[in-house]
Formats: sequence, C-alpha cells, structure tokens
Amino acid sequence: MLFNSLAFALFLPLTLIVYWGLSRNLRVQNLFVMVMSYFFYGWWDARFLALLYMSTIIDFFAGQKIYTARTLTRKRIFLAVSLIANLGILGFFKYCNFFMESFVLLLGRMGWPAHLPALRIILPVGISFYTFQTLSYTIDIYRRRIEPTKDFIAFSAFVSFFPQLVAGPIERARNLLGQFLQPRRFDYDEARDALRRMLWGFFKKVVIADRCAYLVDLVFIGEEDPTGVSLLLGVFFFSFQIYCDFSGYSDIAIGTAKLFGFQLMQNFNYPYFSHDIVEFWQRWHISLSTWFRDYVYIPLGGNRCSRPKHLRNIFLTFVLSGLWHGANWTFVFWGALHGLYYVMHHVFFIRTNRPPGHSARNWLGRVQQGVNGIMTFGLVGLSWIFFRCETLGQAFNYIFSVFFLKFGRIPNKMIPGLILVLVFVLVEFLQRNKAHALDVRHLPVATRWGIYYVIIFLIMNLYVPAKPFIYFQF
Repeated sequence: MLFNSLAFALFLPLTLIVYWGLSRNLRVQNLFVMVMSYFFYGWWDARFLALLYMSTIIDFFAGQKIYTARTLTRKRIFLAVSLIANLGILGFFKYCNFFMESFVLLLGRMGWPAHLPALRIILPVGISFYTFQTLSYTIDIYRRRIEPTKDFIAFSAFVSFFPQLVAGPIERARNLLGQFLQPRRFDYDEARDALRRMLWGFFKKVVIADRCAYLVDLVFIGEEDPTGVSLLLGVFFFSFQIYCDFSGYSDIAIGTAKLFGFQLMQNFNYPYFSHDIVEFWQRWHISLSTWFRDYVYIPLGGNRCSRPKHLRNIFLTFVLSGLWHGANWTFVFWGALHGLYYVMHHVFFIRTNRPPGHSARNWLGRVQQGVNGIMTFGLVGLSWIFFRCETLGQAFNYIFSVFFLKFGRIPNKMIPGLILVLVFVLVEFLQRNKAHALDVRHLPVATRWGIYYVIIFLIMNLYVPAKPFIYFQF
C-alpha cells in the first residue's frame, strides 16, 4: 500500500480509530498494530508475508537463545543462525541473479563461455529495511546492549510496524521496541505536529519529487535533445527528486507513527546544506549510515587501528552500503565514489570541532562555507549520475557528454520546475533549524492556515496517482 494512494487515505483513519479505542489493553493494541501492519504489507503481495514472519520468528528465538546461552560458543552459534538466515534470504531475493550474471560475464572475459539460467525472482518490498532492523536486535543482544523481550506480539509489531516497514527509518530495538512495551496516550499537540510533518512529506513527494521525475526522465531516457545545460539540469533535478521522494516518505512515516504515539528517529536533516561530505552523511539517510557505522565500520576496526586500515574500513563500509542499495555495479560504484570522497576528506582536510550547520562569524567565513556547500552538492550530484543510470557505461557517457556537447540554453519545459525547486530550497533553508520545514507553530493562526491551504491546493492539483517511492526498489 502506498502512502500516496486512496487506499492509505482510507486505511489510516480507520486504523487510528480502532487503535485508540483499544488503548486500555496494551497487548490487544499491539496485536492490532501487528495485524494491520501485515495487512498493509500484504497489500502488495501476500506471498511475501511468510518471509516477514519467518524473519520475526528466527530473530525472536535467536535473541532468547543468545541471551541465555552459558558459553560464548553457543552465543556465537545462535548469532550465526540469525545472520545466515536473514542475510541468506536477503542475498537470494536481491542478489542471486546479479552474482550469477557477473560470474558468467567474468568467465566469458576469461575465455570460458558459460550460460546459467536466469531465475525469475521478485524482490520483496522493504526486505533490505526490515532485515537490517531485526539483525540489529540480535546483534545488540549478543553485545549485551539490550535484553530480549519475552513478548512475541510486541516484537512482531516492532518488526512489522507499517509506517516504517518498507522504507525506514531503520529503527533499533532499544528505541522502538521499548515503546511497544509501554502504554501510549494520545497527545493532541503531538498529533498536530504529526499532521504538519505528514503534509510536508506529501508536498515533497507529490509536488517536488514527482515533478522532478518527469524532467529527469526527459533527460536520462532521451526524450529531450541533450545539451550541456540540460544534462546538468537532469542531475540537478534528480538530486531533488531522490531527496524529496525519500525524505518525503520519512516525514510521512515519522508523522504517521507519531499519530499512534510512537517516536521514530530523524532520518534526514537538510543534507544539501552540508559543508563537507562527512557532514552530508551525518544528515542523509541517518538510520542507514549509523547502522553501517555500528555494525560494519566499528566491527572492522573503525578508527582504532593504523591510519591505512582506518581508511580501508571507511572505504569498505561505503562499498557495502552501495551494494545494499541495489544489485547493480552502478550502486557499488556509487558507494565506492562516496568512500573515496570520505577518504580524501580525511587525508587532505582537518575537521574543526564546530557542530554541523554552525555558521562562521565573519563574511569571509560565510563565503567559504557557501563555496564548500556548493562543492559538496556538486560531488554528491556527480555520484547521483551512477545511482540513476542503469549501467556504468551509460553513466560515464553521460558525464563525458556534459563536457563535449554544446552547452545551449535552459529548455522552456524545465524553467517552471527550476523555479519550483529553488523556492523549495529557500523554504528549507529558512527552516533548517526546525525538525521539519512545516514547523510553523510560531506564526499567527491565519498565516499558518494560509500556508496549509496553499500546500493542500498544490498537492491536489499536481497529484500523480500511486506513483511509487524510489526506495521501494531497495
């Protein structure tokens, strides 16, 4: 079920009414959340509910066994069961054909032609997200950071919680699971802020991302005669398409969860206002970047080793992050490129102790920060070319074309979209210190409602029925 669909517009209020009507019985309330989450997920394809339930059962009992095991060997055995089961399922459904095709291609280049049958595997929606969420549970129990729960219903609701099930944020048990074990009360002020955040999320998805998607397709699919400026604008629009699409989903998810009395982690924090690549990854897809930090980068040794090994750990973490995004060498290269950015930053630049977003006190410092921000956005935009293209050859050809084609002028079709995105950037810049850009509680009532009506008007008039979110494919 898509957030931007009529089905969800009916599903959410009906679910909320019944949910808060069950508030006197926590266990029944959690059971209802689990059932409705399974219904929400099964709306796409009910066959994949078995995978979700299997992952839930395996990690629930593995967590119990890890915690009660008397020897380190037994702990490691049950942790291995969780890792092999979850990563095995993820690997088969997401990467099986990718590795088979890559193996055949490698053999062909070595002079050993081979043919392997391609399996018709459908990628279950959200499998990368809920797999990482359940894995963090068993790993944290193994590390003695949390204790396992004995409440299977609460755990099942935690794994399948529909607002963030299919595209995050990737929650940790120590944050979200504990909330299922405590009674929740409806908070009117929190609900109002949740609706504001959801409205801004829908605006980002429907008005910005889906408008940008049309313009991006004109360039990347070749519907528009390419010029240097149109190719650059194609990257520019895709940068905001993927940001508004994914962060819009996160805003809707966080707002929806808040209506049910749950607090999800912030997943985006105005990443395009970052001054360097390190700050960008502190602001972009925060739940995933912190997951890889805690469960890949630190176990590899983190920075508690020699400098060459530290840089190796950074690079490998980003490569694996790229592979997580998709079974294609373009995603691997995208991750490697960001790993290279990160390594180069550590090698050539000395970071200050100022917090992200801290502004310089003098005009020269502000100019320098502005230049750094533009350069960071440019480097991120370059990497998005590999994220959007289907092959590495297509991506490199796109980059070369920017320099060798006639620069030209801005196509008339792109001018309205460019103005729309620039206005959006201005709004987010002015609101960059707020949790979300529609946090306008400080404004007079008439002004607030005027803003709400304008946004609702734009959503209703620019709505594209049931256009999927980009990150559903991951």
